[in-house]
Amino acid sequence: METDVARAVRIAQVGAADILAAQARLRRYLPQTPLHYAERFGCWLKLENLQRTGSYKVRGALNALLAARERGDDRPVIAASAGNHAQGLAWAAYRLGVQAIAVMPHGAPQTKIAGVAHWGATVRLHGDSFDEARTFAMQLAERNGYRFLPAFDDADVIAGQGTVGLEAAAMSPDVMIVPIGGGGLAAGVALALKSQGVRIVGAQVEHVDAMAQTLRNGVERIAPADTLADGVRVKQAGELTRDILGRLLDDIVIVREAELRETLVRLALEEHVIAEGAGALALAAGRRVAGKRKCAVVSGGNIDATVLAGLLADVRPRPPRKPRRRTKDEAAAPTFASATQTVSPTATRAEGIAPRTTARAPTRAASRARADSAPSDISAIPTMPTIASLASPAPLPRFAPTPLPEECV
Repeated sequence: METDVARAVRIAQVGAADILAAQARLRRYLPQTPLHYAERFGCWLKLENLQRTGSYKVRGALNALLAARERGDDRPVIAASAGNHAQGLAWAAYRLGVQAIAVMPHGAPQTKIAGVAHWGATVRLHGDSFDEARTFAMQLAERNGYRFLPAFDDADVIAGQGTVGLEAAAMSPDVMIVPIGGGGLAAGVALALKSQGVRIVGAQVEHVDAMAQTLRNGVERIAPADTLADGVRVKQAGELTRDILGRLLDDIVIVREAELRETLVRLALEEHVIAEGAGALALAAGRRVAGKRKCAVVSGGNIDATVLAGLLADVRPRPPRKPRRRTKDEAAAPTFASATQTVSPTATRAEGIAPRTTARAPTRAASRARADSAPSDISAIPTMPTIASLASPAPLPRFAPTPLPEECV
């Protein structure tokens, strides 16, 4: 059984090697999610909403259970989650035959609560926020001897989430945009891609920016506002994730709630991708991030149907910009105007080319001159043929037949 000292040593050793080991563990259980180019946004999308249970969270939960099995830890597992981590844990526990308990806040979406119960995990609703559910879950774990599995502040969980970055490395991004709640996904992606020269940019919602406040101002806890991105609504960032992102994160973009809502609706209408609030967060931040090959993680798609219907009815997204037609090759190529210009007579004489002229529309003065020069006598104007003349054409000329030779007669 793992002790606190062993866990502290394992936390200190989390790195790229752990992510490669996680990828080897998960390969037989989880498929790779596709990469999709959102042309109207000018950004690649890593579609984790198509992962098992509709979120990337199953990667970290499954890797943690598999790693615990390798260490001989077969205790029941308990976790606190706003929904996606609980669903990932429930699915992983079902596949491995492990007892799982999920503590969720009362405001969790009904879709996620039903998803946890579907895979046979025990659901306990407690508190109005993730942090209250987390405190209650830790108390239950200590009282009953369960293993508490954090949603983000765990080395095995971070290594599992980092496999998202390894899969995204196939398209060679120069910027990776990741939503941040507690920081598990961003920490794993940063460990996987930072050594390859990829910029790592985090995305958070305005007034729900615990990680940004911690890294920039040293604020330990915040009072998060209500937001559509319930999956990233945390009061306090993780200790391990804070240390990793403090070293590897390049920037954090703060997104307004209205931008998030508009991006989610545009993602559904224009790219036909259904995402939850936290899932559209990285793409909303990508509009402010410069890069030739940007990639945003669509972290989940577990959104209530009533919420999505309300957004589609209320939000009117701005029309997208017209695509740019000018490219680098067009800058060197002659334009249409230059191709249709007349060649000067001087140049044609020197090069032996016949001068080229273009027809111009007649001016108003020329039109008046033509009208003045028209004949005033109506009899001088030729008459048009009548229908009768057309009906009785002139007879054709008659020709005498040619006599046949005598031998043919």
